[in-house]
Amino acid sequence: MRVLVLGGGGREHAIVTALSRSHHAPEIFCSPGNGGTAALGTNVSIPEDDPVYVAEWVERNAIDFVIVGPEAPLVVGTADILAADGVPVFGPKAAGAHLEGSKAYAKELMERHGIPTGRYRLVQTNEEAKEYLDEVGAPVVVKADGLAAGKGVTVAETVSDALGAVRQSLDGHFGPAGDLVVIEEYLEGPECSLLAFTDGDTVLPMIPVQDHKRAYDDDKGPNTGGMGVYAPVPVVDEAAYAAMTSILEKTVAALKSEGVVYQGVLYGGFILTADGPKVLEFNVRFGDPETQVILPLLETDLLDVMMAVTEGRLSEVELAWRDEVALSVVLASGGYPGTYPKGKPIRGLEEAGEIEGVTVYHAGTAMDAGGRPVTSGGRVLNVTAVAPTFIEARDRAYRAVDAISFEDMHFRTDIGLKAIRARGEA
Repeated sequence: MRVLVLGGGGREHAIVTALSRSHHAPEIFCSPGNGGTAALGTNVSIPEDDPVYVAEWVERNAIDFVIVGPEAPLVVGTADILAADGVPVFGPKAAGAHLEGSKAYAKELMERHGIPTGRYRLVQTNEEAKEYLDEVGAPVVVKADGLAAGKGVTVAETVSDALGAVRQSLDGHFGPAGDLVVIEEYLEGPECSLLAFTDGDTVLPMIPVQDHKRAYDDDKGPNTGGMGVYAPVPVVDEAAYAAMTSILEKTVAALKSEGVVYQGVLYGGFILTADGPKVLEFNVRFGDPETQVILPLLETDLLDVMMAVTEGRLSEVELAWRDEVALSVVLASGGYPGTYPKGKPIRGLEEAGEIEGVTVYHAGTAMDAGGRPVTSGGRVLNVTAVAPTFIEARDRAYRAVDAISFEDMHFRTDIGLKAIRARGEA
């Protein structure tokens, strides 16, 4: 098989790594890829925001199967164009991808179908925002409606902060994504994510994961695309897992009842409230960095699962998981999530990869003229460790982190501590 993976981050390196273990032994192409995917396949350059060009490239290069990593190509209809050409593609069509492309649409869908989520109001002017905030007060969560690379969310502790976040969004800070704003009830409880494979009928949940969105230790600083993650999540008991699975099943059924057959990964971002799990957000693809701890624990052949999704026979699949834990630490460029330099030489990758249970996934990397790895993004590397316990996984991951260096590298030092405390390992 000739397989094309669209995307170039740590998620895509994790997907390509899993594909490289498949019994199908696929020939893998990745666009744009990164320094890690280059070692496992062929990096190519395809404009991912042009579905017609993607489809033409796929035809010219006799690609048998396409996997769409990021959300943006899905929102603009890449899966639609490929499917119309008869190419199997893993990822929802545009109508399904709208679930992530518009937070307003997602909230309205949940409201129509009784899916548990926080109260909200949609606003398009500062005046509408002030009127609603005068009514509900703070804290609240302010979200740009469209895609903002994980940075369009503000937890506002005061009405003044909330109004400032609304103003920033409406003033164009996030481009067209911020022309409509969701002001959402602030919910209390631990957060976690549950992703599931679905073919539009069957829903197979994965293992729960917990991301760390804030830039600095103790969940301080600005929101990022994710600074670290672990799986499974000790605070998720059987009842919570069953409730979240039921919500994902209900969401797939709700979409189908409205004429949307959703196929791919459905990602539910949840908060475990005193009233049970509630949805904070939906994503329409594998999470990043969640994928970097999910796929190392998946024993089932990933390509088999993805083919079953696209062929509508997911009910024939049973997912098998390693009885271990996984933890990943994100190494970021200085200045991230704001502006940051590129082209900084990266050292110590081989030494880090030699530590038992450790895989270093490339996220924002490239190769310089001499074939040496350099930084090319905000989140540069995902240092993932698999081990029997969180204490061991954390020790392995941070030993690997200590082996790696690049100028102004920064990372959180507290990834996994919540899991250790929850499991009583300390």
